Amino acid sequence: MVDWQVTATTIYCDAVDDDVTVLVYKDWSVKCVGYKKYGESSKGIAKMLKEKGKKLGRELKCEGPECSRMIGYRDKLRAEEKVRAKS
Repeated sequence: MVDWQVTATTIYCDAVDDDVTVLVYKDWSVKCVGYKKYGESSKGIAKMLKEKGKKLGRELKCEGPECSRMIGYRDKLRAEEKVRAKS
């Protein structure tokens, strides 16, 4: 069992070309703060992503709750906790 309640990190998310904060909770649930902005976006945000994507030459779209970046961060923490627990 981890000895923290929540941990957070800010990462660059290439799916939306912006920095987002990823939260991992004690029960290993994970949340991306960027999902509220980009995943459940308003028409204004969707338009901004489309225009930004055009400039970059690729589609920008939030991957939502199954985002590989969120899952990767959570799994990294799990591995670190496993090593720490064995010590």
